[in-house]
Amino acid sequence: MMTSNLTSHISHLISKNKNYVIIVAGGSGSRMQSTVPKQFLLLNRKPVLMHTIAAFERSEAKPNIILVLPLAYHSYWQQLIREHAFTIPHQLVTGGETRFHSVKNGLDLITDNEALVAVHDAVRPLISPDIIDEAYQYAAEYGTAVVAVKSRDSIRQVKDGRSVSLIRDEIYLVQTPQTFKASLLRKAYEQPFDTKFTDDASVVEQYGAEIKLTEGNHSNIKITFPEDIAIAELLLSKKPQL
Repeated sequence: MMTSNLTSHISHLISKNKNYVIIVAGGSGSRMQSTVPKQFLLLNRKPVLMHTIAAFERSEAKPNIILVLPLAYHSYWQQLIREHAFTIPHQLVTGGETRFHSVKNGLDLITDNEALVAVHDAVRPLISPDIIDEAYQYAAEYGTAVVAVKSRDSIRQVKDGRSVSLIRDEIYLVQTPQTFKASLLRKAYEQPFDTKFTDDASVVEQYGAEIKLTEGNHSNIKITFPEDIAIAELLLSKKPQL
């Protein structure tokens, strides 16, 4: 955990930087058994994506928000904005073939190499503003900050048809946001696309940078299956509303 002096120092660092968040919303509704992509499903009467954007707006970092969305859903998103009188400012960018290419499209809007850039899944609407701020603070100090939580379950790895027990205390489950200095993230995304790039941390690690983990929260769930909406509504009932 960071000391109060260090926290104060790093807070000063992020106040001097221009902060950005690239919210990646490329998911479909296939696993949700829905024709509507999961980022648009209603959560407490508002689309999931609006809760996600609002969390960053409530943070002290107050990042410029870049929303990466498939072109086919741009007009639908504009319709939802009107229907819900949604007023949080953000820039809309067209998504790419993969998550890698979508993030790259979002990065094209950021020209300030001194900025801090978070990348966040659109379908993680319960992210805490405090966790967002800590990630920006950590990235300002160390260059990288990836939100993760320790596994609560025993872990086994299957290798060559045989399962092997892993040490649970050494296993972390990676979440988002994943936050980086813009200069580092941009250089990392100049690498050719590789199918092993499952998130931004894997891209930056492949470039050669060390990935620093910051503490997340198990309530920062990813909306993937139908039951996740019910779980999110229960958790959201304990959080400040839009």
